[in-house]
Amino acid sequence: MLVHTPHGKLVRIVSVEWVADDWPPGGSEESAHGLVTIKMKPDEGGKFGFNVKGGADQNLPVLVSRVAPNTPADRCYPRLNEGDQVLLINGRDVSAMTHEQVVNFIRASRECHSGELVLTVKQNVYVPDDLEEPPFQYIPEVLSASATIKGGVPPLQESLMLLAEGLEAGSLVAQFEQLYRRKPGLTVTEARRQDNEKKNRYRDISPYDTTRVILTTTASGDYINASYVNMEVQGSGIINRYIASQGPLAGTCTDFWHMVWEQQSTLIVMLTTVVEQGRVKCHRYWPRLYETVDFGILQVTCNKEEETPGFAFREFTLINTETQEERHITHMQYLAWPDHGVPDDSTEFLNFVTQVRKARVGMVEPTIVHCSAGIGRTGVLILMETAQCLIEANEPIYPLDIVKAMRDQRAMMIQTASQFRFVCEAIHRVYTEELVKPLAEYQQR
Repeated sequence: MLVHTPHGKLVRIVSVEWVADDWPPGGSEESAHGLVTIKMKPDEGGKFGFNVKGGADQNLPVLVSRVAPNTPADRCYPRLNEGDQVLLINGRDVSAMTHEQVVNFIRASRECHSGELVLTVKQNVYVPDDLEEPPFQYIPEVLSASATIKGGVPPLQESLMLLAEGLEAGSLVAQFEQLYRRKPGLTVTEARRQDNEKKNRYRDISPYDTTRVILTTTASGDYINASYVNMEVQGSGIINRYIASQGPLAGTCTDFWHMVWEQQSTLIVMLTTVVEQGRVKCHRYWPRLYETVDFGILQVTCNKEEETPGFAFREFTLINTETQEERHITHMQYLAWPDHGVPDDSTEFLNFVTQVRKARVGMVEPTIVHCSAGIGRTGVLILMETAQCLIEANEPIYPLDIVKAMRDQRAMMIQTASQFRFVCEAIHRVYTEELVKPLAEYQQR
């Protein structure tokens, strides 16, 4: 993980895991060439407790940049120290390895038969000049809410300090632009089938085969351009379930309503208007007030509609005409997103997110969220709600990790750098203005 430091540097973090249980110390051997061999095993969480930086791709030696207290790396004798140069990992020369290869090789040692990591290092080659920087530069991949870093800064507060620093320096957005847009190795075969291509609003926006929603009751086939996106709220036991979908086309409205029925969803969140800048962004797939429209065996009636300058609220009745089963659907549409770019102010958007969260209380079925392509504004809303849930759970917020979690389930979630900056600034505002605060049951953890 790359993180921004207050002095404008980027530090890549392998892992820092704070552990309470003692681990039997590793061993070490000094060679005749002034090198030291250090052996250690991971803790119960699979962590060794040190960071490295450098690599062949950076034209820098591989150096230990951080050793966390009371971890296997800290308990070795002699101790692994900041500034030690790593020459061999499990007997393998690292001089030609990229930084990522070094990190992966360290992690892979956990999977070997012995589970032991053997480092050959040259001690005290270099004393990092960033050791005196504020402690919030060190961001672990996993850090429990009960832990506080050196200096007593709680993890949630620390993560928001880092977010503010990254926004100010521009490094956070720069890192966003370097993220993969599609997860390597995942296929989109079904979306590319000839019979299904006409069901895609945009040629390059396709659901992964592994996370696509599969229809079971439609005559036109099982394909719809929609993906399951499940977001776990660390430390709370909550998993917010979404279906991220493109805005229906004229020919896919029946498929859309069948998806609503099959998934037993009762909330649809729409983040676009039907037409923007003279272009159709989404077909009007719902009836007008007090009207009824048939979509195959499903019948939709609009019973209520309220509209403000930035928000529309509708209530539908959805009836299966074969079984006469009836369900009630809430439809929430955000109208204040400008045709170009992002909103100048986050107030209306945050008010909308608040209303969405109220509608989701107690809901276990997936919420269907769509804009036009089902990736940009859809990703912004999911990230924003996830961040607010993390604040309530008193857990740290790392927006880049949330984006990666979304893109692992649907490609290209949060489409532009301006969208990412907008939602990060909104997250910071929510926290600093205490629009959302940690819930009482999580404050003392």
